[in-house]
Amino acid sequence: MSTTRPDSPGFPEPSAGSQESAESGGASGGRQTRSLSLAGESGVVPLARDFARQALYAWGWLPAEAADRRAAAEDVLLVVSELVTNACLHADGPDEMWITCDNKVIRVEISDHGAGQPAPRTPHRAGRPGGHGMFIVQRLCLDWGVVRTPGIAGKKVWAELGAPA
Repeated sequence: MSTTRPDSPGFPEPSAGSQESAESGGASGGRQTRSLSLAGESGVVPLARDFARQALYAWGWLPAEAADRRAAAEDVLLVVSELVTNACLHADGPDEMWITCDNKVIRVEISDHGAGQPAPRTPHRAGRPGGHGMFIVQRLCLDWGVVRTPGIAGKKVWAELGAPA
């Protein structure tokens, strides 16, 4: 589907400030959210990937014995890398990252102070370096979008990926 609507119907905006919260159940049930402050940090792409990897382990996506589960976890890590990299390149760096799991969908959100609007580069040229980030996000994700709050600088870019069956 991959659109750029402001928000997904299944995921309300996460509460800021908390490292981890669970709406119900433990690691195997309910919606769980983890957040990571990235403002002013160096090496934010590997930092965000490591944080996402730890969440995937906590939520049972990793270690993955089956190839489809490994691929799903790697897709999450790639999307995290692309969204954080875009914030670094086009918005003076990310402020915060949220990753939410409800056992069917993983949602990744990156906030920044940038005014730009992320979009897949068209026409997409596979052999050309750079500019593939949002194209990759669009291809891997069930859906993605941008949320802006009136009167507040910046945006939150979100993407959702499905769990393997």
